Amino acid sequence: MSEMGKRPEIDPEGALRLLDETAKTAGEWLAALPERDVVASATTEELREALGGALNEEGEPASDVVRNFARAAERGLVASPGPRYFGFVTGGALPASLAADWLASAWDQNAVLFVSSPAASVAEEVVSSWLLDLLGLPADSSVGLVTGCQMANFTCLAAARHEVLRKAGWDVEADGLCGAPRITVVAGEEAHATLLVALRMLGLGERNVFAIPADEQGRMIPSALKEALENVSEPLIVCLQAGNVNSGAFDPCAELVPLAKAKGAWVHVDGAFGLWGALLPELAAHTEGIGLADSWATDAHKWLNVPYDSGIAIVRNEAAHRASMTLKAPYYIAAPGAVRDPSQWVPESSRRARVFPLYCALRSLGKNGLREMIARNCAQARLMASLLAEDPGIRILNDVVLNQALVRFIPPRGGDADAFTRLVASKVQEEGTCWAGGSVWKGMAAMRISVSNWSTTDTDIRRSAAAIRGVLAGVSQFAESE
Repeated sequence: MSEMGKRPEIDPEGALRLLDETAKTAGEWLAALPERDVVASATTEELREALGGALNEEGEPASDVVRNFARAAERGLVASPGPRYFGFVTGGALPASLAADWLASAWDQNAVLFVSSPAASVAEEVVSSWLLDLLGLPADSSVGLVTGCQMANFTCLAAARHEVLRKAGWDVEADGLCGAPRITVVAGEEAHATLLVALRMLGLGERNVFAIPADEQGRMIPSALKEALENVSEPLIVCLQAGNVNSGAFDPCAELVPLAKAKGAWVHVDGAFGLWGALLPELAAHTEGIGLADSWATDAHKWLNVPYDSGIAIVRNEAAHRASMTLKAPYYIAAPGAVRDPSQWVPESSRRARVFPLYCALRSLGKNGLREMIARNCAQARLMASLLAEDPGIRILNDVVLNQALVRFIPPRGGDADAFTRLVASKVQEEGTCWAGGSVWKGMAAMRISVSNWSTTDTDIRRSAAAIRGVLAGVSQFAESE
């Protein structure tokens, strides 16, 4: 065999040493999370210098590659799995889910078909039944495990598109949208961007969405929906929200779903993080009616605290779900009997076995542990809001009903509160004790605090609130001295 055709030497002992060393590096990162600054410490140019350069002609020893990569990348990492990261509704990674994610990478299963990984297939069956039970959704609903709520919305709305057009006598999977009956899509004016992107990808168009007014907390107004639907006669999809991305508020599904159903609509609920509120009896007034919908989308890498990436699409109508997603190829080996082919419920073919971290997260928490985690984070969001509201220079803009607090900072001598809020938020991020993102709420600049990490303690909340107030004091003092 020529030199070109020689395979690399196999060194099992060296591979195990590399994994042990990598586990040690990962362990050191995890151990430092509770105390390290949340913000990355390297500049963009420093990272380019550390990670860049031309690719060499010959390979390097794997141990050197991984060791040098970890060293070069570490200063560019954000402590988003840590207890004081409050940006983008980002959860951490439970120990069991993180360990299972390592196993998923080591086992390297392609969860496309039952035959390619029976373990992944059966684990998806089990996890699907657990999720439906936890969320109080119909037990015969179908479940697809996707990358995140973007693709969960896409999957659910693909099923919706199939069904409303099927009822109108059109096979969209076979014939496409050219010449199809028009679909009316209705969503709240506070609909999340990922929902609109899903509609774009499905050919339904963002500009064609009828936006229904929302109240001061971001909840769709039932009377406005009723009025908008009065003259609709074509196929109809109505999109609701469980957990507004800014305020955490819930659309009043108990009122809205019957209005939509009376017009023959498919009702979809975007519940990226708010769907998990269904586990808490104290939130029943907010979550009532969610289970009346036809499909639901949520993230697991948010409040279920599994590693990225992990989303969940749930559809009441199994036939519509399967019809919109089914993959067919002559070389696919169909699952025997009633077992699950995972790819029949998702847009992907090749896909990692992301069910393994989900399975282990749920088994490690149990029903009570999951409820306790969600309830604790909600209480911590209320604690954060109350501590910040003690400062006369801070306004809380929302009713803290879930895990979201919206903060606005007031300039000490009047002036542009939007610019001042953005300045303070950026200084909070630079200070490093915690991280919270900027947003816009009802036309006003705000800082958004999202509490969704299993490891966050009340001490972390108090420490972060004190840091935010300290930054505000410093910025205000500087502003007054100018």
